[in-house]
Amino acid sequence: MKKEIKQFRITKGDEKIKAAWKLVREVAKYSHSGPFWKFLEENFGIKEKDVKEIMRFLEQVGEVEIHRSIDGKRLYVSTLKDIKDNPIKLDRWLK
Repeated sequence: MKKEIKQFRITKGDEKIKAAWKLVREVAKYSHSGPFWKFLEENFGIKEKDVKEIMRFLEQVGEVEIHRSIDGKRLYVSTLKDIKDNPIKLDRWLK
């Protein structure tokens, strides 16, 4: 997965979006694992800030909407769980 993070950082345009989605889908597979960020760090050497940066990028380009709590904080793990449980949304099918 570190390879995907490096690929995300060096690519541009549509390739950057594809690289981001590839990593987000891979990380989403483990979203139900116990303390999630610690699990990623120990097993894959991926830092929390890297995944959050990629998810914020996808939100900026309109590819994903990060869930928010009532006080406005971003809920990254909740969003990843939703991506894992519902990989294809209806609006994607309509495109």
